[in-house]
Amino acid sequence: MSLLTILASVLVFGFVIFFHELGHFFTAKKSGIQVNEFSIGMGPALWKKVHKGTQYSVRLLPIGGFVSMEGEDGEEDAEPREGEAPAPPVPPQQKTGLPFGEVAIWKRMVVIAAGAVMNLILGYLVMLVLIGGDDAITSKTICEFSPNALCQQTGLAEGDTILAVNGRHCFVANDILYELQRSKNYTADFTVRRDGKVVELPGVQFDTVQQNGQTVMQVGFKVYTVKKTVWNVLREAGSWVVYYMRLVFMSLADVVTGHVSVNELSGPVGIVSVIGQAVRMGADQLLNLLALLTVNLGIFNLLPFPALDGGRLVLLGVEAVIRRPVPQKVEIAINALGMACLLGLIAFATFNDILRLLPGF
Repeated sequence: MSLLTILASVLVFGFVIFFHELGHFFTAKKSGIQVNEFSIGMGPALWKKVHKGTQYSVRLLPIGGFVSMEGEDGEEDAEPREGEAPAPPVPPQQKTGLPFGEVAIWKRMVVIAAGAVMNLILGYLVMLVLIGGDDAITSKTICEFSPNALCQQTGLAEGDTILAVNGRHCFVANDILYELQRSKNYTADFTVRRDGKVVELPGVQFDTVQQNGQTVMQVGFKVYTVKKTVWNVLREAGSWVVYYMRLVFMSLADVVTGHVSVNELSGPVGIVSVIGQAVRMGADQLLNLLALLTVNLGIFNLLPFPALDGGRLVLLGVEAVIRRPVPQKVEIAINALGMACLLGLIAFATFNDILRLLPGF
């Protein structure tokens, strides 16, 4: 593993986590919650400073970060157990906000969801940079076919704007390729706009070729590019974020339904390996990967699973319905079980990553 890969991985992970925690931090401050610490990195503190009731710190290990809010994990945060020495990063007289549990439920829900929202915003900003730097935007309108292309003979025509493939709306041109890769028997159903009308084209067939002993589908057509305008860039960046969001959901669904084996899951080691490949391919590929990773983190964190932000939102929703907090012991047990499952999944995925790196596997 090269030094450049390590540095790129630290920057990518650090950037994604920083934006996530910044969402929690900003909304907590605006909601009047006491934020005890905002930290970049984990482990021993290399630098720290208290400002306006919050300790800001940079820590040794560049593998994460956190926002520590007063009373976030229960009332015992503010009251240490008997025999424990309290060590608040901020002196009590300097605290300016309320404990987490003392603000309105809707505000707490906003704070919890804000981390994932910031990840999606980061993905949008990264795509703005990428698309703004391109010469043109790829459309979904067919401009020409390969000679004797089977897809033209079985339904598609020049000038067709592809709206959906196999019933799934295409937000960007990459959606077309992704759906065709998932098609069976090298056949797909298309919905296109032709001469101002929406036309259904069932059973469009595609040519195939043999490559390295495998049958590979030939797309057989090219699409127009679109001149860049401010509106087109803004819209295309949003479409790419939606594309990545759906990609995450579909990938999760593929694992749950068995369409993709759990052995294909990747952990931190696999992600670092992919980052290394992106570094070698150039800045554009690295930024594309950054956008995918930050959207992935945002969506994954909103899943209604214990120990994730989505699980905490569920507990807050229960609190809103029953009009009292979920018992602390129950919440701790649920989160502990969820964390154990997540750590087990990460360990399993990391084990798979290591096996892939070993010769013969």
